[in-house]
Amino acid sequence: MVRLDKKATRLYVLDTNVLIHDPSALYQFEEHDVVIPMTVLEELDKHKNGIREIARTARQVSRTLSDLTNKISFADIQQGIPLPGVGDSSGRLRFLCYQDLTPLDNLEDSPDNRLLAETCRLRAERPDASVILVTKDINLRIKATALEIPVEDYLNDRVFSDSDTMLEGVKIYPDAGERGQDLWETLNVDITVTRGDHHTYYHLEGAPPTDWHLGMLISDSENGAHFEAIVEALTPQGARLRLLTNYRHHAGVWSVHANDSRQNFALNLLMDPQIDLVTLAGSAGTGKTFMTLAAAFQQTLDAKQFERIVFTRAPIPLGEDIGFLPGTEEEKMSPWMGAFHDNMDNLLRDEHDGTSSWSEEATRSLIGSRVQIRSPTFMRGRTLNDTFLIIDEAQNFTPKQLKSLLTRAGRNTKIVCLGNVGQIDTPYLTANTCGMAAAVQGFRDWPHAGHITLKGIERSRLALAAEELL
Repeated sequence: MVRLDKKATRLYVLDTNVLIHDPSALYQFEEHDVVIPMTVLEELDKHKNGIREIARTARQVSRTLSDLTNKISFADIQQGIPLPGVGDSSGRLRFLCYQDLTPLDNLEDSPDNRLLAETCRLRAERPDASVILVTKDINLRIKATALEIPVEDYLNDRVFSDSDTMLEGVKIYPDAGERGQDLWETLNVDITVTRGDHHTYYHLEGAPPTDWHLGMLISDSENGAHFEAIVEALTPQGARLRLLTNYRHHAGVWSVHANDSRQNFALNLLMDPQIDLVTLAGSAGTGKTFMTLAAAFQQTLDAKQFERIVFTRAPIPLGEDIGFLPGTEEEKMSPWMGAFHDNMDNLLRDEHDGTSSWSEEATRSLIGSRVQIRSPTFMRGRTLNDTFLIIDEAQNFTPKQLKSLLTRAGRNTKIVCLGNVGQIDTPYLTANTCGMAAAVQGFRDWPHAGHITLKGIERSRLALAAEELL
């Protein structure tokens, strides 16, 4: 980003990808003016046709611009269209149209280069203002930097700043002691222990730590040998913690056992009927999909809490029409379902002879009657009742796309989002702007949601070394 002295008046020139990424970007610049060049309007027109998410967003932006220009005179458009905002916001929307635009020297005629030329022309015409190009395109920002054009990334959609990290959902107190008795002295709170509904509760009287939040794991170590509890209620004057079920040994989930404190917490969240939304983050091999499938089958096939399991993930490129692939919807999705089949093979593997019943037709037919593999492209408009919905690779969804999936939840539906914000394949998404981060942050204080970032790699030493060294 080229940083120049910013004058009192600022003109932000928006690239097409900013509007596609966040249709509300027009309203995010407070008292400053927003400029949309004709090149951007032409690109929006090219993107508007089709059923892909980019087409829907382009149409939404076009409708927004149409509403803003409705019943506005040509003189008002020349002066700038007032943008609705908070308080005394005086920002205006301006359109940029040059009929005699001169292309930049030695650059081919392309939308990006025309946008650069329009920005340079506007800067020359408005020496009284700071003209700043806003784009999500890294290469365009580099080109603008080379041409000494002030340029910025669009940052208003960040869930948290670069100085923060996504919530881990865990607070470790290594000196908590047996049943946390030393922890209560450290926190200077009074404790009352009660038992009910087969659970043990700790009622804290006194101000809890400011970094606690609902659905948080409180543990004495990463291995959690003595004390593990979840924060169920939280007020400025106290908190209520519930001891977790230990899934390490006898009380497994579909023969799956936890290996550390974080995995045990994940299994507790997955099996808790009071938790409607679970977000599991972590590197490849931490057991996210494996534990989630085990919990889904335990509650669907054994406990009969749900009627079906729906497994979906974003086919890359996200939202691409999968109609060119042969077969049914499930057959079309099969190229992206390798993680599902691998974990099913492991879940149904015999520990003694190493064989797996997943390859048997009868087993596939039995489980297939309860498991549906669906494309997120065709989830729009559905209402899922009595469903355990698993959204894999959630980091590749935008916040808007993930919201469209979360709002599919109907009666008696549990949703689990799995992802690794360190492996994002969707253009213009980052670790703090993706749908996974938005869901974790947005549901932080909702009592029926829980999040944990898994750390322990359960794959080979090669996978562990690759995660650390590459």
